[in-house]
Amino acid sequence: MPQITVDHSATLTPSFDRAAFARDLHAATVEIAAARPEACKTQFRAAEHTAFGYEDGGHAVVHVTIGLLAGRTPEVKSELTAAVLELLKKHLAGLGADGLVLHASAEVRDLDPSYTKFER
Repeated sequence: MPQITVDHSATLTPSFDRAAFARDLHAATVEIAAARPEACKTQFRAAEHTAFGYEDGGHAVVHVTIGLLAGRTPEVKSELTAAVLELLKKHLAGLGADGLVLHASAEVRDLDPSYTKFER
């Protein structure tokens, strides 16, 4: 915990410094949601094809999901999603000059009580 997943259009890969984004996102999660730095885990998943409405092409999508153990207030969750969107703006700042429209979103959700893990 936290379990972070970043789903994004593959067209973003060349301009998305994922390592820097993850570092900044982990720092924000520690500061805002009181997570432990060593507990932050982020996976990036690039989608080869993205469709938007009736259009095929010209759009890119990125959605960040953060799963936290239950107990954070709605205010903390809102502050964290706002921070995620600001970090996406920062780390995708050069995007759009080529006419690509970016659709970015984020959500923070409680992990199910059945969540468990192990480490080796």
